[in-house]
Amino acid sequence: MTILDYFIFALYMAAIIGVGFYFYLRNKDAEDYFVGGRSLTASHVGLSIAATDVGGGFSIGLGGLGYAIGFTGSWLLFTGLVGAWLSAVFIIPRIKRVDTRHGMMTYPDFLRFRYDNKVALVAAIISTVGYLGFTSGQILAGAKLMAGSVIEAAPFGMEIMTFSILIIGFVIVVYTVLGGLKAVIYTDTVQWIILIVGLAAFAIPFGLFRVGGWAGLQEALPQAHFSFTNTDWPTFINWMVTVIPIWAVAMTLYQRMYASRSEAQARKAWFIAGLFEYPAMAFTGVFLGMMARIVVPGVEAELGVPILLKIVLPMGITGLVIASYFSAIMSTADSCIIASSGNFVGDIVQRSRFKLKSHKGVVRLSQGATLVIGVTAILIATTFATVLDAILHAYSFLVAGLFIPTLGAYFWKGSTSTGAFWAMVLGGGLTLILLVGRWDLPWGLDPSFWGILVSGVVFFPVSAWTREKGVVPRSALELEGELVDEAGGETAEELEETTSASVGT
Repeated sequence: MTILDYFIFALYMAAIIGVGFYFYLRNKDAEDYFVGGRSLTASHVGLSIAATDVGGGFSIGLGGLGYAIGFTGSWLLFTGLVGAWLSAVFIIPRIKRVDTRHGMMTYPDFLRFRYDNKVALVAAIISTVGYLGFTSGQILAGAKLMAGSVIEAAPFGMEIMTFSILIIGFVIVVYTVLGGLKAVIYTDTVQWIILIVGLAAFAIPFGLFRVGGWAGLQEALPQAHFSFTNTDWPTFINWMVTVIPIWAVAMTLYQRMYASRSEAQARKAWFIAGLFEYPAMAFTGVFLGMMARIVVPGVEAELGVPILLKIVLPMGITGLVIASYFSAIMSTADSCIIASSGNFVGDIVQRSRFKLKSHKGVVRLSQGATLVIGVTAILIATTFATVLDAILHAYSFLVAGLFIPTLGAYFWKGSTSTGAFWAMVLGGGLTLILLVGRWDLPWGLDPSFWGILVSGVVFFPVSAWTREKGVVPRSALELEGELVDEAGGETAEELEETTSASVGT
């Protein structure tokens, strides 16, 4: 990169931190910090969802898949389209009716509303840990981009990758600590536009010119790279099982549901996000990876696209496009840190005897938690080799423990708190053990598949048995969004008071 490219890159990063500082001065309370004042429109939220879900991790990861297996890698983001649209049709109408009445702040707030505090606490712990790992994947993605395209050498004898992790982690953490969710969503809109324009208008045309056009691409790559079946069925199933359920349990998505002005705006945002994920970003990412395989053969797959951009783009454009890739990384990492700190503060600290009562105190505590979580994520990022491993491991842990009890909360009035608690503990616990153990599992299926299976096997019979014993949920959510008081359950007013505790009042 030239002096001009470095200048453009530095100017972009300074502007991002400036936006964070602007919203630091404007955040008045926890609602501003965590759910953007509940006033955001579909266009902002939809672009933010796409930027957050695809982000740097899937951007770099998709490039790696395109490098390794070609167009087949695009199926990974097809799962995003399916998950987004299913959520828009079945989840959003239900959660927005409840959120409108009770002012929810976090994903565990809904489980507390449907089940009890014990279930919500377990969900908060799973979500906090899961998003900590997910944030690490985004920081690693930023480090790979920086190591492949920006940093020529690291100072003080440090490894380039370690130095890159520290630099990108610092920028992400400082920005997120200052701004909160509103800063994240508004900058996501700009960042996503920069990303799409940078890749579609500059990176792809210059890359195609370098490889000799479509004909050169076909001549240089294996024919299997142009197929949509260049993988095995277990891999495809693993993608579907790991990614689609995340749309029902992701804290980042619930925050954006709550931040949307209305149900209609939220549903529109989810439909927009799905289309941006597939086909827009899916094919852009893998196509860049395919060109990278020709231009820089023999490198680590996920480093292919960053190096490609550095080689094929002219002076000035390189800095812009690299900044657009960093924008994707920022979009995901900052949202994940906010999600993790929101779970920790709203669902763990504010539910304990250390609860803070002032709005200002909650915001400061949230910023402190965000800082600690961000620094921890930087340290964890140094332990992973590939970005997709970090992301899919985090997804596996989240969906295995949370997916089945969440579906039960929405669609089965026979669900009980006891069934949900043990499904979360055993499903999530088994998945964590399998992830840490790294054993070869039957039929090549991921730990998330077995965790979800165990969660379902536990949830339904335990719920049925405890319901027969008279241990029923404190409230049952009907499809119309109304509360039904059952067997000593709380009244709507009591539930509203319970939910408001997570705001810090």
